[in-house]
Amino acid sequence: MAKEKKVEQITDMEVDFAQWYTDICRKAELVEYASVKGFTILRPYGYAIWENIQRIMDAEFKKTGHENVAMPVLIPESLLKKEGELVNGFAPEVAWVTMGGSEKLEERLAFRPTSETMFCDHWSRVLQTYRELPMLYNQWCSVIRWEKTTRPFLRSREFWWQEGHTIHETAEEAIHETEQQLNCYADFFENVLAIPVVPGQKTEKEKFAGAEATYTVECLMKDHKALQGATSHYFGDKFSRAYNVTFTGRDNKLQYPFQTSWGSTTRMIGAVIMAHGDNNGLVLPPKIAPVQVIVLPVAMHKAGVLEKASELKDRLVKAGLRVKLDDSDNSMGWKCAQYEMKGVPVRVEIGPRDIEAGQCVLVRRNDGEKTVVPLENLEAAVSEQLELVQKGMFEKAKQNLDNHIYEAHSLEEAKQLQAEHGGFIKTMWCGELECELKMKEEGGMSSRCMPLKQEHLGDTCPICGKPAKKMIYWGIAY
Repeated sequence: MAKEKKVEQITDMEVDFAQWYTDICRKAELVEYASVKGFTILRPYGYAIWENIQRIMDAEFKKTGHENVAMPVLIPESLLKKEGELVNGFAPEVAWVTMGGSEKLEERLAFRPTSETMFCDHWSRVLQTYRELPMLYNQWCSVIRWEKTTRPFLRSREFWWQEGHTIHETAEEAIHETEQQLNCYADFFENVLAIPVVPGQKTEKEKFAGAEATYTVECLMKDHKALQGATSHYFGDKFSRAYNVTFTGRDNKLQYPFQTSWGSTTRMIGAVIMAHGDNNGLVLPPKIAPVQVIVLPVAMHKAGVLEKASELKDRLVKAGLRVKLDDSDNSMGWKCAQYEMKGVPVRVEIGPRDIEAGQCVLVRRNDGEKTVVPLENLEAAVSEQLELVQKGMFEKAKQNLDNHIYEAHSLEEAKQLQAEHGGFIKTMWCGELECELKMKEEGGMSSRCMPLKQEHLGDTCPICGKPAKKMIYWGIAY
C-alpha cells in the first residue's frame, strides 16, 4: 500500500468503512445510481471488470461441458408456485407484472428472482431419454429481487449474475456436479480474484429454498465481516417431481432426473473492493483489471518523450497485455492519483532522463514498490510485476483471513471475540436450529458454513452443552 494518501475525495476506511466503499464505487466510476430506487447503472469501467470475470469463468464452465442458454425474464405465477419451498423463500422479494400495455393480465408474471422454474418447465418438454443426459446449462443475465436495503454490487434490486442449471441421470452424478462447481468457484476466487475462501455447507436454515443441500465459498473482508462469494445447490429430484420432468431410463421405465443449480454475481466486484482496496481507491487483481498497465510520459512536452511512451505501449499491447497511454494535459500528480484510484496494477513511467539511460520505472499498485528496468527487458519485467501483484494481493488477503479466525468454547467467548476482533468464530455445534438462532439473537452472528475441512474442537456444543456434530463458522455478514 502506498504510504501517502493521494485521493482526498475517498473517506478513510478506518473512519467509515461503508462510506469508503461507496466513495470507491462512484469515484472509480464503477457504478452510478439509477432513477429507480435500488437500481444501479454499471458504468463502462465497472462493466469491463464484469466482462473479464465473465470471460474467464465462462471458459472454465465450457471446459466441463456446460453450454450457455437464455431463458425468459418473466415467469407465470402458476409456474412459480409449483415448488412450494421456492416460492415461499422468494415471495417477499418478487416483483410482479400485472399489465400488458393497457390491459390487465389474466395471470401475474414474476420478474425472475432465479430461474429454476423456467429450466424445469423447459426440460419437462424436451427431455425424452437417458441418452440426452446430463443437460449442463448456464446463463448470463440479470435478476430482480425487491431488496429492502441496497448497496452497489453487494445488494441491489437488479443484479447481474450467472446461474448454472443441470440435470443428471443419477444422484451421484448430480452431487459430483455440485461439488465440482463449488471447487470451480473456490479456484476462481483464489487464483483470479486473489481472495482466499472457506468452502463449506450451509445449515438447513441458511440453505437455498427447495434445495437438499447448499454449499458456499465464504470470504472475509478488510472490515472483518463475512461475504458469501458463490453458492452451489443439490436439489435431488424434488424439482423434477414438482414440474414433472421425466425421462425413459435404461430399464425403459419413466424416471425423474436429479438436479443442481449454482451461481455467482457482480457481488464478486464488491468482494474485490473490500478485500483489496485501500484509502487511495481500488486495488485490482491483474487478471480482471480492464487496464493492466498504464503508461505515463513524464515531461511529455520534451522532444521524443511521447513517442517513446507510445512505443512502449505498443510493445506491451503486442505482448498481449491490456494497456493504456495517458497523453492528456493533466498533471503527473493527477494521473498517478487517478490510476491508483482505478486500481491499475502496474504503472510505467518514462521521461527524458529514463530515455537517456535506456530505462523506465515500474510501480506496483498493491504495495507502491518501484523498479527500474532496462527498456530491452520491458515485456518480461512488466509480466513479472503483474505476477508479483497477483501473488502479493492473495498473500495479504490470506493473512487477513488467517489472522481473524478465532476458536470459541462458549457463547460468551464467541460474543467477546466477535466484539473485539470481528472475523470468523469457529465452534462445535449440535446441529439444532435453537442454538443457531440463539447465536444470532445474543451474539449477532449468523452461521456462515460448516467447513469442508472439519476440525475437532471439542465434544459438546458451546451453546447448549449437548453432544456436538459439526464444526461451524459464525460471523457478521453483508
